[in-house]
Amino acid sequence: MGFGEFLVKRADDMLELGIAHATVVGAAVLISTVVGVGLGILTYQNERARSAVLAVTGSFLTIPSFALFILLLGPLGLGWRPVLFALVLYGLMPIVRNTITGLREVDPAVVESAKGMGYNRRQRLLRIELPLAWPVIITGVRVTSLVLLGIAAIGAIVNGPGYGELIFTGLARVGTPVAVNMVLAGTVGVMILAILFDIAFYAVKRLTTSRGIR
Repeated sequence: MGFGEFLVKRADDMLELGIAHATVVGAAVLISTVVGVGLGILTYQNERARSAVLAVTGSFLTIPSFALFILLLGPLGLGWRPVLFALVLYGLMPIVRNTITGLREVDPAVVESAKGMGYNRRQRLLRIELPLAWPVIITGVRVTSLVLLGIAAIGAIVNGPGYGELIFTGLARVGTPVAVNMVLAGTVGVMILAILFDIAFYAVKRLTTSRGIR
């Protein structure tokens, strides 16, 4: 059976797995963004706190994904829970780093001008600093989404959702006629999702960034 024929025959499965894959990654990106931006805001003005949070979130990226998924089996069991938890951990570093970088790159003169206009700390953050830092922050979110799409496929080892199911099933059937098609279909599915996520975040960046700072 050719690859094209395989895709047509498994079109419903491809769509179902794609939705599941996109859903768990989308949820992880959302949680990582809320937590990561929050951590960045809390620590960007304090060098010691900033270094600590970057070190901790960076250390998560050094944990092999296979090992982390297996370690999470005990407390979280099989399915989407260990996958979501692991993806959130892996997604924090780029978002925290870009949030800190973006906020620290805001021109101090602009902040001082806002002070002179009577803006309090909260108003300066929400109306001046975050909007100016947003292009850098959304770039971190965009990078995170692409990284997590690939890692999510490995979550199939704990019965996680998504295209990893096709990839690992194909690997388990190496030597059979359908093995290559299954692995290739799962891989292509992840690549297509990566393109769609990238386009979506590019559009979000364009729509949510004021024209003067694009």
